[in-house]
Amino acid sequence: MRTAEIRSRFLDYFAERGHTVVPGAPLPTPDPTLLFVNAGMVPFKPCLTGETPAPWPRAASVQKCVRTLDIEEVGRTTRHGSFFQMNGNFSFGDYFKEEAIAFAWELSTKPVAEGGYGLEPERIWVTVHHSDSEARALWRRVAGLPDGRIVSRGDEDNYWSMGVPGPCGPCSELYYDRGTAFGKPGGPDADEDRYMEFWNLVFMQYERGEGHGKSGYPILGELPSRNIDTGMGLERMATLLQGVGNLYEIDETWPVLERAARLTGVAYGSDEDGDVRLRVVADHVRTALMLLADGTTPGNEGRGYVLRRILRRAVRSMRLLGHHDPALPELLPVARDLMAQSYPEVAGSFERIADQAYAEEEAFRSTLRQGTTILDTAVAKVRAEGGSSLPGSQAFMLHDTYGFPIDLTLEMAAEQGVTVDRDGFTELMSQQRERARADARARKSGSTVNTSELRTVLGEHGPTDWRAWDALTTDSRVLALLGTDGTLPVARTGDIVTVVLDRTPFYAESGGQESDAGHLTGASVEADVLDVQRPLPGLVVHQVRVTAGELAAGDPVHAAVDPEWRLGARQAHSGTHVLHAALREILGPGALQSGSYNRPGHLRLDFPWRGALSASARSEIEEAANRALRRDLPVDVRWMTLPEARQAGALALFDETYGEQVRVVEIGGAWSRELCGGTHVAHASQVGVVALTAEYSVGAGMRRLEAAVGNEGFGHLARERDLVSRIAEQLQAPRAELPDRIATLLGRLKAADQENQRLRERENAARAAELAAGSREIGGALLAASVIEGDGPAARRLARSVRDKLPQGRPGVAAIAARDGDKGLMAVALTPAARSAGLSAGTLVKEALQGRGGGTDDVAQGGGIPADQLDQALRKLTDTLAATA
Repeated sequence: MRTAEIRSRFLDYFAERGHTVVPGAPLPTPDPTLLFVNAGMVPFKPCLTGETPAPWPRAASVQKCVRTLDIEEVGRTTRHGSFFQMNGNFSFGDYFKEEAIAFAWELSTKPVAEGGYGLEPERIWVTVHHSDSEARALWRRVAGLPDGRIVSRGDEDNYWSMGVPGPCGPCSELYYDRGTAFGKPGGPDADEDRYMEFWNLVFMQYERGEGHGKSGYPILGELPSRNIDTGMGLERMATLLQGVGNLYEIDETWPVLERAARLTGVAYGSDEDGDVRLRVVADHVRTALMLLADGTTPGNEGRGYVLRRILRRAVRSMRLLGHHDPALPELLPVARDLMAQSYPEVAGSFERIADQAYAEEEAFRSTLRQGTTILDTAVAKVRAEGGSSLPGSQAFMLHDTYGFPIDLTLEMAAEQGVTVDRDGFTELMSQQRERARADARARKSGSTVNTSELRTVLGEHGPTDWRAWDALTTDSRVLALLGTDGTLPVARTGDIVTVVLDRTPFYAESGGQESDAGHLTGASVEADVLDVQRPLPGLVVHQVRVTAGELAAGDPVHAAVDPEWRLGARQAHSGTHVLHAALREILGPGALQSGSYNRPGHLRLDFPWRGALSASARSEIEEAANRALRRDLPVDVRWMTLPEARQAGALALFDETYGEQVRVVEIGGAWSRELCGGTHVAHASQVGVVALTAEYSVGAGMRRLEAAVGNEGFGHLARERDLVSRIAEQLQAPRAELPDRIATLLGRLKAADQENQRLRERENAARAAELAAGSREIGGALLAASVIEGDGPAARRLARSVRDKLPQGRPGVAAIAARDGDKGLMAVALTPAARSAGLSAGTLVKEALQGRGGGTDDVAQGGGIPADQLDQALRKLTDTLAATA
């Protein structure tokens, strides 16, 4: 049975039993504690924890998941991969243990001809929590399982919580006996390779308190509403039903592995190291495909770094297997064809996916060439000095300068028998991140509120009545004042606090749109709203600075958005949609927005593209955007179901989570149709103008456009007009002739520069000949030395020129000291005879400058001393040379 059919049978089975089939969420998740969805329940987390009411009493989904905590173990074991799919059925206060057990048993054992999976009942084992006698009794009664195939386990294996106060409960897991070929008998406790877990049932029935670990917390009591969360591993079930040895051999991964084996000439099963690398390739290519399809782009931080690491591990595994040509163009289309049956979007957006993946591979191939040479040199130096550990600073330099991931440095160093000072590297990375955080804090100061405090507020008062779409003001009541240490009784002049209101007109930052600015006023208080966020689903919080008076919980306030700010924000957000549509109109559907940011007067938009846009392309994009504004295209907002929106061709942001009903913003109908929760103008002409201000690279295969809109856009164009006017006035030329006139001037400047260079070379040659002729013998070598006015390159050029004019049959040293302002530096060049005599330019420079400098035996340079110490440095070099006699 193919994986796609296993998936559809699961959804059909639960749909027939009253479950709402909920589309899986994108892999990037807005949950601040996660980079990617890593379990089937993650999209349902707000419903399961009671933060928001569930829209359905029972639901079913197939959720894409990525787990990367143990990425180095991928391929080494055959039961775990970085990407997997979790089939889940959920109950929100509806059915409980008996029905969950009955559903799992029936679907697992029902004959294939009747819509089930046809597993043999006598080969199924289950585990239960040792305290859960109810589940044990149900397995006996519902499934007819004997006690011998019901295994009791403790908290570590069969008790679930999210690691924080909230819902918890016992679990029950289903295992299938694959037979003697896979291990020894005795059930899951004896061998979890032979007895493969394929389904986990979580019974959420208790509330836990504070504590650590799997069991270090109190149980506070029964939940008022009990829930069911189950997860059936799709790849695990495919392994069982397709009769293969492991998840790398199922229909959605094996063809990739097989293609990699053919490309490398390494037969799968012939060598354990080769098998591991082939499994890494099969897993990582599919994972990368799905991450790219959901909008993640390669980068150096967060999600982007995870994707970059996965892509690079796949490419490097192919190189270690002997394939040195580009690998992803051979492998990624195979993965696309396998996954498209269940996820049509991987085929529909494959041009964009491929562009990003192939650009990343090409960038990594260049990185490998540079970084490998540097790493090999560093390892050789460590060994020559009798060491066994690469300094953390070296690993950090490889990462920071050459984009060499630390995991790759660790792997390659280990292959050469050298460890890496990981602690030193981590410390340098921490310092770098702290600098970035400090910069962010400087831009947006304020208090950080404990999430548990916010959960309490949400539980007591319910969701915020949010009116940003249709209001600029509301009469509101303060529900809570919060600071870093918890609830505050009052906030006074100068305090920055977090305020929760019962209703608000303020837009909370999301979807790339910056939050609103404005004010809170009351009978005895005035406060500026600095930032607005949505830290929990349904809850809007305001960071405010009290400018006068006092503010306390329960106070009535008038909340007012700055109308000019809101107008600018609407113009910028609608302008982003317009620019996105214009981009796709000119460049094609592959130019799909992968990130955006907009605030009043300014927008930026990231999109996948290989190479810089030409001036004509930028002009066409800008013209297409402003043509839409001139046509005054209508801006309409419609609500529909997510499947209806997708059917209508609406574009979705990858890192947003959508409910049953979604908000679709259309500009000119199908010309621009996107899922969006932002604020927008009513007609395109209200944007004013879109003026492109910049276009540049933000990573391999990723470009960024920036634009000014509204009044700022007109201001930008006015400044450009004034600049052109000044240039025309200075050149005394009509504007239409400026390009030709400037080109003529640049040509003249270039010719003048070339002539000056020729004159400098003649002067340099004459001076070099003069210095060489005036050389004197010191310690058996000819020394030509001088102090000049100039920089490092000038000193180096003159030193080489003097060196070349010294008698080549004798040891010769050219030393040029240079004053660069108040700084001093020195360049030294040696003849071949001097090097043969044992002299070293690098050593001479270091001696002259007290260790400040270095280079090769041939040419070296150093600096770091005051200019008035250059004569002293030349005397030191002379003494060193004399001492070598």
